[in-house]
Amino acid sequence: MLQQVLREFEHAREPLNLRDLAHKLGVERSALEGMIDYWIRKGRLKDDSAQTVCSSCGSGSACGSEPQGCPFVGKMPRTISLVTPDEAPVSR
Repeated sequence: MLQQVLREFEHAREPLNLRDLAHKLGVERSALEGMIDYWIRKGRLKDDSAQTVCSSCGSGSACGSEPQGCPFVGKMPRTISLVTPDEAPVSR
């Protein structure tokens, strides 16, 4: 099943909706998210939504001082993409 999740990302021609992908694979969305997290830890997928930069301060460095996070960044949907060969860490 893990390989099938990775193949879906490799063959996608457009962004994947996780709800639709979970239905297609016949798994719960939470299980799919766990499989995606596995591939992120393995370096095959990356979570692009984690790279959000504050539009006010430009870096997100001052955003940690706010109790609820940065007041200038809205909650965006999670976006996942394949790690390209040039982004992959070098194995030794």
